[in-house]
Amino acid sequence: MTRTTITTAPIAGQKPGTSGLRKKTRVFMGAHYLENFVQAMFDGVGGVAGKTLVVGGDGRFHNDTATQTILAMAEANGAARAIVGQNALLSTPAASNLIRTRGTDGGVILSASHNPGGIDEDFGIKFNMPNGGPAPEAVTNAIHARTETLDAYYIWQGAPVDLSQLGTTQLGAMEVEIVDPVSAYVDLMRSLFDFDAIAKMIAGGMQIRFDAMCAITGPYGRAILEDALGAPKGTVTHGTPLPDFGGMHPDPNPTWAHELMAEMMGDAAPGFGAASDGDGDRNMIVGPGCYVSPSDSLAVIAANAHLAPGYSGGLKGVARSMPTSAAVDRVAEALGIDCYETPTGWKFFGNLMDDGRVSLCGEESFGTGSDHVREKDGVWAILMWLNIMATTGKSVPQLMQDHWARFGRNYYSRHDFEAIETDKADALMSGLRGKLHDLPGQTFGPLTVIDADDYAYLDPVDGSTSERQGVRVVFEGGARFVVRLSGTGTSGATLRLYLEKLDTEQLNLDPQEALADVIAAAETVIGIAAHTDRTAPDVIT
Repeated sequence: MTRTTITTAPIAGQKPGTSGLRKKTRVFMGAHYLENFVQAMFDGVGGVAGKTLVVGGDGRFHNDTATQTILAMAEANGAARAIVGQNALLSTPAASNLIRTRGTDGGVILSASHNPGGIDEDFGIKFNMPNGGPAPEAVTNAIHARTETLDAYYIWQGAPVDLSQLGTTQLGAMEVEIVDPVSAYVDLMRSLFDFDAIAKMIAGGMQIRFDAMCAITGPYGRAILEDALGAPKGTVTHGTPLPDFGGMHPDPNPTWAHELMAEMMGDAAPGFGAASDGDGDRNMIVGPGCYVSPSDSLAVIAANAHLAPGYSGGLKGVARSMPTSAAVDRVAEALGIDCYETPTGWKFFGNLMDDGRVSLCGEESFGTGSDHVREKDGVWAILMWLNIMATTGKSVPQLMQDHWARFGRNYYSRHDFEAIETDKADALMSGLRGKLHDLPGQTFGPLTVIDADDYAYLDPVDGSTSERQGVRVVFEGGARFVVRLSGTGTSGATLRLYLEKLDTEQLNLDPQEALADVIAAAETVIGIAAHTDRTAPDVIT
């Protein structure tokens, strides 16, 4: 049982984003690859000697093996203590909660979020800071720089920890505490929501369907919905986390959560449906015959958050990512609170929450959360909806109709063009940026451009600037489209096209029909088909 220094070569170019480093699982399984990145990560955060870390992940293939490697390296790098989810499991919001409530020096989260899992699919790793949120750009840049110069890593050579047994043990000189991954999170949810009111609604006949997509939120859903709130066994479907997510793509949207959508759009639909993703930070809300877009979900939560005990004093402010619809902006205006527009990435929300500026935030990519943790939180959003329904006595369709009647409706959709060759995607964005200056005043069908830019953000908290965060084209009357490249995939580039149009006349149209003129204008301006040979998106949400 020794601490070993292993000579290695740099892994230049492995730059993590705010969602960490994501690659194919076999890449992480390659000789020294995970170890190199973990050492660079430890060095990039200033070392872990004497520190306490939370460690856990979403249970995807290689999660348990990678956790043992991280623990062995933490010990060899002088860490004093590690708090680990039983069987190496922790949802991302639960990990954030443990980092915050246990006062640790940060944590290592193993996940590729909503990406598929398995030996031939995706794996990921990221470091969360002592506030519970993702590492800021200065830290990820330091990690990246270290990958280019690293020549050795340090690892404990000895018997691994039994991650199945709760309690405290030793790994060399490091103390390892194995904790129930669910219980502390359930306690947090009890402190925020009226469990008695929700349980009474369920006992009164409200049927719920929660699709955990064979991912991490299954145990959380069962503990809360079935055990604590009294929903019947079987309310949670696909509730056992599996290394390959049962072959499912654990992304809670109408395309991938198709079983839930079919049930909710059928004649025998339950009163409420929801799904979460691979690591538990995303959510989809569905009522009988009524899909709720993430942007609308954020707006409804903002308008009704005061109904939940944890938010009874009102919201400090709200924030949304730039591609998210402006629906929440009008709610904030009505409430007399500030609304911030940020780039995509939870670290920007974290700055605002740490500074006491906002209580609620959300991204159009099915992520909603509040200042209870520093990550988006899928189960939290589901419980907020159930709390609102229990307090108002209204169904999901009723809540949506009432909201649109009061605030107007932002028809909204996202079109994803996945795994585009990187050079083609870059050429598309470069060509689009070259057109921006000439677009204002041009007319596309019934739409006239009034503004076009490449969005840049000045952080009001730390003064940092983030440029080239997405191209925006705005039309008279509030319609717009946004286009950006996403970094959440592991193959090629994903082009995301966001489409929005305000309706104050209660036209009750299908979103794709309502947005048809915006879609046509976007294709004319961007030239997606010409650049990529794609004539239709892979996913529409």
